[in-house]
Amino acid sequence: MAKKSAKSARGAKSAKSAKGARSTKSSRGASSRGSAKKTSRASAGSRKSSGGRGRSNAAFMAPVTPSAELGAVVGGDPKPRTEITKRLWEYIKKNGLQDQKNRRMIKADANLKAVFGGKSTVNMFEMTSLVNKHVK
Repeated sequence: MAKKSAKSARGAKSAKSAKGARSTKSSRGASSRGSAKKTSRASAGSRKSSGGRGRSNAAFMAPVTPSAELGAVVGGDPKPRTEITKRLWEYIKKNGLQDQKNRRMIKADANLKAVFGGKSTVNMFEMTSLVNKHVK
């Protein structure tokens, strides 16, 4: 019987040491995870300095020619899509065409009705797809 109690005592000690080893590993894993986050942030910062996010997409900067209907609102000469959107919003705000209660809705005047396909009110998200039909 003495031998069984000695074996069970050894088993208990090894179980305790195994628990200690597990807890040590988990704390090491946590510290390595923290350092991984720091390196990912550092690499994100290095991307900005190299121009990874700051560069503009050439497709947005390529000049497109607006149709005659859209040209009445933003001008007829070729411009990048970003400039067309900017001038369209300037026109909308200058003429007070944004709905005051639901700011997502744009009311069309005579010039914009031609661009919006005859619709009198358009959601601002729908507006971009309608405007894309008027550029080449």
